[in-house]
Amino acid sequence: MKKYILSVLCIVVYVISISAQKKTVEVSGTIVDSEGVPLIGATVVIKEKPGLGVVSDMDGKYKIEVEPFQYLVFSYVGYETQEHLIKDEDMVLDITMHEAKTTILDEVTITGMGPQKKITTTGAITTVEVGTLKTPVSSITNALAGNVAGVMAMQRSGQPGDNVSEFWIRGISTFGGSSSALVLVDGFERSMDELNIEDIESFTVLKDASTTAIYGSRGANGVILVNTKRGSEGKLEINAKGEYTWTTRTRTPKFVDGLTYASMANEARTTRNQKAVYTDQELMMINEQLDPDIYPNVDWMDLLLKNGAPTYRASMNMRGGGSKARYYLSGSFLDEGGMYHVDKAMKEYDTNANYQRYNYRLNLDMNVTASTLIQVGIGGALEKTNRSGAVNTDDIWYSIFGYNPITMPVMYSNGYVPIMQGEDAESWERKYNPWVAATQTGYTEVWQNTINSNVTLDQKLDFITEGLKFIGRFGYDTYNYNHIQRRKNPEMWRAERQRNSDGELVFNRIVPERLLSQGSSASGDRKEFLEAELIYGRNFGDHNVASVLKYTQDNYVNTSNIGGDIMQGIARRHQGLAGSVSYGYMNRYLFNFNFGYNGSENFAKGHQFGFFPAYSIAWNVAEESFVKDNIDWLSMFKIRYSDGKVGTDNTPTRFPYLATFGNYTRWTGAGEQEVYYNWGDLNSGFGYPGLTYTRVSSNNVTWEIARKHDLGFDLYLWGDKFGLTVDYFDEKREGIYMTRSYLPDMVGIQGENPSANVGSVKTKGFDGNFKLDQRAGDVGLQIRGNFTYSKNKITEADEMVSRYPYLRRTGFRIDQAKGLIALGLFEDYEDIRNSPRQDFADPRDVMPGDIKYKDINGDGIINDDDIVPIGSTMRPNLIYGLGLSATWKGFDFNMHFQGAGKSHFFIDGFTVYPFSQGEWGNILEDMANSNRWILGVNEDPNAEYPRLSYGWNSNNYRPSTYWLRDGSYLRLKTLEMGYTLPKVMTARLHMNNVRIHFIGQNLLTFSNFKLWDPEMGSSNGMKYPLGKTVTFGLTINM
Repeated sequence: MKKYILSVLCIVVYVISISAQKKTVEVSGTIVDSEGVPLIGATVVIKEKPGLGVVSDMDGKYKIEVEPFQYLVFSYVGYETQEHLIKDEDMVLDITMHEAKTTILDEVTITGMGPQKKITTTGAITTVEVGTLKTPVSSITNALAGNVAGVMAMQRSGQPGDNVSEFWIRGISTFGGSSSALVLVDGFERSMDELNIEDIESFTVLKDASTTAIYGSRGANGVILVNTKRGSEGKLEINAKGEYTWTTRTRTPKFVDGLTYASMANEARTTRNQKAVYTDQELMMINEQLDPDIYPNVDWMDLLLKNGAPTYRASMNMRGGGSKARYYLSGSFLDEGGMYHVDKAMKEYDTNANYQRYNYRLNLDMNVTASTLIQVGIGGALEKTNRSGAVNTDDIWYSIFGYNPITMPVMYSNGYVPIMQGEDAESWERKYNPWVAATQTGYTEVWQNTINSNVTLDQKLDFITEGLKFIGRFGYDTYNYNHIQRRKNPEMWRAERQRNSDGELVFNRIVPERLLSQGSSASGDRKEFLEAELIYGRNFGDHNVASVLKYTQDNYVNTSNIGGDIMQGIARRHQGLAGSVSYGYMNRYLFNFNFGYNGSENFAKGHQFGFFPAYSIAWNVAEESFVKDNIDWLSMFKIRYSDGKVGTDNTPTRFPYLATFGNYTRWTGAGEQEVYYNWGDLNSGFGYPGLTYTRVSSNNVTWEIARKHDLGFDLYLWGDKFGLTVDYFDEKREGIYMTRSYLPDMVGIQGENPSANVGSVKTKGFDGNFKLDQRAGDVGLQIRGNFTYSKNKITEADEMVSRYPYLRRTGFRIDQAKGLIALGLFEDYEDIRNSPRQDFADPRDVMPGDIKYKDINGDGIINDDDIVPIGSTMRPNLIYGLGLSATWKGFDFNMHFQGAGKSHFFIDGFTVYPFSQGEWGNILEDMANSNRWILGVNEDPNAEYPRLSYGWNSNNYRPSTYWLRDGSYLRLKTLEMGYTLPKVMTARLHMNNVRIHFIGQNLLTFSNFKLWDPEMGSSNGMKYPLGKTVTFGLTINM
């Protein structure tokens, strides 16, 4: 009986197991695009069963086994996802994929609260298409100007490794601490200069108080959010890119030849009734080059600078993964060459201005459970800068501009190294001849190593309530800087202008030889970040609610070169609690409230914490039924307003509430000496120093607070074919921390003057952008543009009381240009006698052809009381851009113009003021060939340059409208052309995409200012010039 029962049970189990086996069906087919071209690497997965899937091969074919009555999901980047139900029979299922068509309703913007649909945002936000931020140099900051509405930028130097742009969000609104924006890379405060452009996934600019309040005091000047690329499910994707760039110069100052220089030197002396520098015989020797040791004719600029220099860039990245883990891995290399000639005999080291950088990045996402995501990121950059042994990178340019063509040869015929003048105490090399300064002074190496690491926990808390989740972040960054200078110089001589009786050169040794010596320095820092966020977001029918509660703290530690300064060894810390609550009804009525409660170490108890609220509202008129039902071409018309406060503790002094003490000192003819108090007989030797404040403290130092208003609208027509965004902003910043420089002596302050929150600035302006997309058959066109205009005014500052309001800072711009108003040049001596007295020099030295100034206060005397605000500021107040893009089949074209306006700067220096330092200083070709005043030849009172002087001219050489130049310009910033090979061809090469491209940058510049590139804002041009580049590249996707 037992055997019978056991046999029956075995049979039952076997039958159940057979029936429990699930039948599978085989599905196969080909995946193509709308043109019938096979799609390689298209993903085919079983719905709701991540990890179970395949990818199409090089012919677009796929094959998969699936249980009956399951859905297959077909997806490919840039195409609409498709779902198909599979029944209980084997089948052939061919798929035609169609390109994804998104509208503005689907567009996602990255904000401080995370990804958010653009239609639901209420603040002033600019989302940048990463493809427009293309630059052949090391820093993407050079691509911001004219590409990003709300961002104002300018590049001051083109030297490799130093060719980065300063940038500000909506201009400068403070003169106290820093005006720089907060840059967050993957949520952590980091630099954009070290990023590889190929690693960037999204780029967003937050501009008003409602969007930046959640970042606390760090976001007072605006916030830039940069997210790097992450892994994705599906087939491994590999991208490789290589570029070769040839860099020349946009504009380089040109100088006169030797004969012109000598003739003008004679004119400068004879026109002032002085003896000529060169005789007719000497002029002939210069022209004929009969004695090149004493009368050379050297083009220093041509001698030192090459026509151009190459840049090499290569990058590779790969991304992929499955449902449980995804990864993104990248590496890149950049090598920028300098444009200096080098001494080819120097084999041991390179003195050129070169820059190299290696970037690496790994982003890893792991789904530990269905509700738990852990993200790990590691990235960094290793940078090496190489240059000559000169102390300052601009010393070479000081030398090029200082050496005239006829005083010194490159090398004397006997091998002696020439020098014009003795060394400067601050920098020896700036007085060396340019060839020696650039090639014979040793070499300098600078190494910088940055390592960024972070880990993020994203935990869904749906078991508490739907839509609730927690995000925790921790970041740990290190930075190390190492500077090694190996410095030397040869023995240097100067020959007298007359040979001796034997016809030999007579030399004077000016500088002794110095053998190679080494100096080094190092610095570094460590940053630690901790953030915790509780996020809630949920829809209730037509209602949408969302909220964020965020705690942040950061720790900045100087890890080297601390010295004896105790404060340097104390970590800089911030702490804050921020929150946001938003509500939306049918994407029609939107409201958002933000706050920041921030703490700072820089303030005394009672002032350490500040509460900064902000709110924003928006009305999407296009979602109203009376619009929706009647105007189908209006996709979005959203009117926005925001108002809020943000605070910053960005003071240049740490712990300003703490006083410092020292011995009482007094300035005497022998220098600064301690003052002693004698106890006992007069003049006794028993003296005791007195203790006094060396820094006065204040417990009332507190936050610099900005009250920001923003009114804007977003308009989109015909889907998203046309888009327009315009914002008006207004900011009042108060409590700016500044030095009290004008306290009366009776206060009795010793040492540093105290500082206080006494400044205020008002800023207002507009920014906006537009785009128009149109497609006709195979041709796609886009026209786009953006602008930013910002104007500030100081409303309160610590300054002297003056009866002339125009002498004050209050009422005028930050860094407002100030000078005399020039009325042209004096016509004759009668004009001089009938004009107000000009008190800058001996009145007897003022001659016809000198600059004539306006008597502003009407007292009959021209002096410093007649200096008034003129022009604008050195930094542009207007930045704009206009671009055109086109595609046709595999061809693409992009052209972008960028311009700047409302900018003025003075020109000065020993090249602008000819012969102002005697023989030191070259002469600009533009000046020599211009409409300049020449006695008996051109006595035009409206000439571009005044009567020449040999030596300093106190009347002519001072800031005035005569030397003020307009810094406005328009340039062809980018010209790009590319061709993507047909997919039929790339499929045979086992590749998804192959693109060949050409990029030209800064190809054309239009400006009234011709001496050097106006974007540099330089008063004398003594900087490494900005680059004009031509790039050829190849991009491969596999």
